[in-house]
Amino acid sequence: MSPIGIAKEKEQLLDDVRDVLSSTEELINATADEGSQHSKELRKRVAEKLKIAKARLWEAEQAMVGKAKVAAKATDQYVHDNPWKSVGIAAGVAFLLGMLVSRR
Repeated sequence: MSPIGIAKEKEQLLDDVRDVLSSTEELINATADEGSQHSKELRKRVAEKLKIAKARLWEAEQAMVGKAKVAAKATDQYVHDNPWKSVGIAAGVAFLLGMLVSRR
């Protein structure tokens, strides 16, 4: 799988986790006044774990953004340092993609 495909899958996974966390938070808030003492304690523990999960998700997002910025800077620097080599690589990749597409 290509790096772009992996990045899209990671982003989709992060979106899914955000949706689950949001839904769980809504459920906790909607049932806050209902139930026995045991269910209230359970809701409190789930709310604490939800808070931890949100913090970890935020950290993961920040790390992913940081890595993407570093990769973009490195690519930009390489292209500026080696413009003709970069053009040659791009032409070679385009040629290979053209060959693969034309076979179908």
